[in-house]
Amino acid sequence: MRRRELITLLGGTALAWPLTAYAQQSAMPVVGFLNSAARGAYPPVSAFLKGLNEQGFVEGRNVLIEYRWAEGHYDRLPALIADLVQRKVNVIAATSTPAAFAAKAANTAIPTVFTMGGNPVQLGFVSSLGKPGGNLTGATTLNEEVVPKRLELMHQVLPTAINIALLVNPLDPLAEEVSRDMSAPAAALGLKLHVVRASSEQDFATVFESLTQLRAEALVIGTAAFFNSRDKELGELSLRHRMPAIYQHRPFAVAGGLMSYGGDLAESYRVAGNYVGRILKGDKPADLPVQEVAKVEMIINLKTAKALGLKIPEPLIGRADEVIE
Repeated sequence: MRRRELITLLGGTALAWPLTAYAQQSAMPVVGFLNSAARGAYPPVSAFLKGLNEQGFVEGRNVLIEYRWAEGHYDRLPALIADLVQRKVNVIAATSTPAAFAAKAANTAIPTVFTMGGNPVQLGFVSSLGKPGGNLTGATTLNEEVVPKRLELMHQVLPTAINIALLVNPLDPLAEEVSRDMSAPAAALGLKLHVVRASSEQDFATVFESLTQLRAEALVIGTAAFFNSRDKELGELSLRHRMPAIYQHRPFAVAGGLMSYGGDLAESYRVAGNYVGRILKGDKPADLPVQEVAKVEMIINLKTAKALGLKIPEPLIGRADEVIE
């Protein structure tokens, strides 16, 4: 073979490699991952990938994932879901309650797997948990339903407290329902409930200042995807302001919050990833029952209790899944 011919052949082969790699990549199924928080704020993404792996899918090897983050701005979600629809992704993973509402409103035929903290039947996502019946299915931690339980737990710690604050995000689809559902339990315990609101990080300073003005003796934080992405910050703020507070996830208690009580968010992400993998392999959302993540964890931070001068009842400590000392 002549030298010039050899060079031409090698050059053509070198050009073919990236083209072949591109063709293989473009042939992979694509998952549209939509979330209302900021990138890096949700550790459960690793749990989602674990669920995908259980079905034999590895990101970058045999599946591509298009991530879309609203960074706490829920008004961006419609445009983000429209972009994923335009890109004709194979499956949409709407991994927060606001993202799930945006996907539902888009009325797309693309199979969609959600994670949420509310009841998907009551919220109109599926006809039943066992038989979703459409192109939507997923997992729920039912964290909305355990918010009243957080109030009860806080009452056990502070039995003489009267003024209790409830923090909600007014932009969250479940905020109004959570506020309404807390009224009866608060009245039954003889408590005066004050609803305070935050929809951005800048609102937190105002919220904690208002707690002093309201003479709030404790804070219950309602379910909200935005709060999930700021749970460590909320834990630190509650300790700094010496406010006994309870939220749904462990990072809140680890960061200085008094208690956490709620469903296992990571497990709901794993289920969602597993379902996405099953759909990519041919299963239909209508045939995949919505899974309720039944596991509920309670974490108590005794260091924070000591700093606040509080004594946690022994029976409560005995029921805790983890005690931080």
